[in-house]
Amino acid sequence: MQPSHAHVSRRSPGAGSYAAMIVARVRTIPEGSVCTYGDIDPHAPRAVGRVLATGYADIPWHRVVRADGSVAVGEPQLRRLRSEGVPLRGDRVDFARLRTRSNTHRASLGTGLRLDR
Repeated sequence: MQPSHAHVSRRSPGAGSYAAMIVARVRTIPEGSVCTYGDIDPHAPRAVGRVLATGYADIPWHRVVRADGSVAVGEPQLRRLRSEGVPLRGDRVDFARLRTRSNTHRASLGTGLRLDR
């Protein structure tokens, strides 16, 4: 299931583009882990959301959440996170429990993208 968009693009973003960089980073998020929009690009978290909203195929979009652990797509996203074993507290990711499981992926993203926009 993709985000709740009217259509899903089967194309890929242009090589070397900002969108391609975002898609590449999102694809590295391992199953059972999450990153925030700001983890993907701390300088432009809203731009990350716009890229994910385009509906590129085969992206684990559900692994990207808001800084407070809430999800943008609601129950479909929560179902996917639950199925991967992501710890939740109510309808938010429980970052404290996630970190105790040695989630080092967020740190591996470094300090963010440095791209000309």
